[in-house]
Amino acid sequence: MIVTNPILPLDTFVPDVEAHVWDDGRIYLYGSFDLPGERRYCSGEYHVYSSEDMVRWTDHGVSFSLAWTKDGWAAGMDALYAPDCAFRNGKYYLYYCVPDGRCGVAVSGNPAGPFEDCGPMAHVHGIDPAVMIDDDGQAWFYWGQFDRVRAAKLRDNMTEIDPATAVQPLSVKEHEFHEGSSVKKIGGKYYFLYTDTHRHGGRATSLGYAVSDKPDRGFVYGGIVIDNFGCDPRTWNNHGSLCEFRGQWYVFYHRSTHAGEFSRHVCAEPVFFEADGSIREVKMTSGLFRAGEVVPACRSAELAGDVRIAGDPDSAFGYALREIRDGDRALFRSVEPAGEDSLVIRVKPEKIPEDAPRKNDRPPRVELYLGGTYAGCAVLPEAGEGYVSVPVKTERPFSGVTEAEFRFYGQNCRFSFDSFAFGKDAVI
Repeated sequence: MIVTNPILPLDTFVPDVEAHVWDDGRIYLYGSFDLPGERRYCSGEYHVYSSEDMVRWTDHGVSFSLAWTKDGWAAGMDALYAPDCAFRNGKYYLYYCVPDGRCGVAVSGNPAGPFEDCGPMAHVHGIDPAVMIDDDGQAWFYWGQFDRVRAAKLRDNMTEIDPATAVQPLSVKEHEFHEGSSVKKIGGKYYFLYTDTHRHGGRATSLGYAVSDKPDRGFVYGGIVIDNFGCDPRTWNNHGSLCEFRGQWYVFYHRSTHAGEFSRHVCAEPVFFEADGSIREVKMTSGLFRAGEVVPACRSAELAGDVRIAGDPDSAFGYALREIRDGDRALFRSVEPAGEDSLVIRVKPEKIPEDAPRKNDRPPRVELYLGGTYAGCAVLPEAGEGYVSVPVKTERPFSGVTEAEFRFYGQNCRFSFDSFAFGKDAVI
């Protein structure tokens, strides 16, 4: 199944997603709820999203709110951090946390809520709760950051842990564990997915995994599943889950926007297991866009330079690639030109301030690379009043599925990039 990223509407920011498929066959997403453009993690409410095909998603509205906490136990908190959900005896249990590390439980007869609060959990202190129900019916609870990560058995009431069973399943030294526990049992093994800091000088942009024969100990580091480094110049963290849907396993993760650590979009990629049980690392994708389709620039998979995804009232999509400067790049994985030898891009040139240092007067331009090979170039207009469509002629027709990368040059101007489409008759 081809996934178009981000998977939810462009104005919807749901990071930290735990995905589950319940008895109705739909896939449900439980995550934090960022507010667009705000420079902080999470808001004070959750929404649940579900789909029967991972293309069309239903927003079930507010599923839980800080205002619903029982007896005001979370008074003074301003955010709900990463949640998870579990099903037991006809009820759905929502596990949530607040910024000071306390965790709570809420319950509903509906997978999308609304959830009624049961109150805080005793003997639990640490963010990012996660639940795994084993084949024998025993529920396991995971939570915490760094070397304070813990695993413990949940009691049958699903609202309390057995504190005598609490252990540290991973470590910073052995696994470079940061936060974001998510555990699934796959092929008789326990796969612990988490935020991994092996790369980029300790940045928490990767999702790594470890495998064990036991749910609470003995985890051996397996590697990185996906790394969101390059989605935004300021990206900092990642958090997600593994879920099987219609016979295919997916990794759910998030990508930040607006040149910040916040306003994070949920994305998904199919993942594949090797014969030895290891997971093959995957790259971030935009989806698959064919000749004639208009590709929103804000669906770019990787960026380089100062460029970032941000709101733009002049864009047909509400979001565009903004603040493009000399040498910035935007990569789309993947496109299928289908033998076309031309495309149209929609850009908005903007002048830099008059008192900014002036360099050479070469006209601004964009270069196109397909599959890493130079494919064509177009001169861009000088600063104007809004978006303009610019034709780009390629050096030869291109077929097959490939990556498209746009490289922008123009030392005396800035750009916004709205969209593009392959085909000599493309209209955008």
